Amino acid sequence: MKEFVCITCPNSCRMQAELENGQWKVTGNKCKRGQQFAESEMTCPKRTFSTTVKTAWDSVPVIPVRVSREIPKDKIFQIMEEINHMTVRKSMGRGDVLIPDVLGLHADVIVTSSVLKEYLEENNKENTYMHKDCAQEGGNYE
Repeated sequence: MKEFVCITCPNSCRMQAELENGQWKVTGNKCKRGQQFAESEMTCPKRTFSTTVKTAWDSVPVIPVRVSREIPKDKIFQIMEEINHMTVRKSMGRGDVLIPDVLGLHADVIVTSSVLKEYLEENNKENTYMHKDCAQEGGNYE
């Protein structure tokens, strides 16, 4: 038996799940989504997540990104490793795809703010403007 808290709705039900005769027996859920969540958690837990990625501009050192759909929970650190090795070197805004089909999971890493794009437009900055140490960094996104 495994105990956990459901994260699909504001109820945050404390649930228990165990396999009985090839079926998942779930208790403690207050809605149908709890049953589905419990079965997913026990077989292949999935999550979405948000983070930031470095940029080449000192005035906007990072921009927020997220995955476009749920991905297997055990792939989060691999995706983070990909993101952490990147430096955005071009204008990107909300909805732009940073990494298409990341790790072959049919999910994109997308930008969630236009702060960089707006900064570049407002200040007539060129896409080639970089802060001092970008030349030494690897894994750059252009």
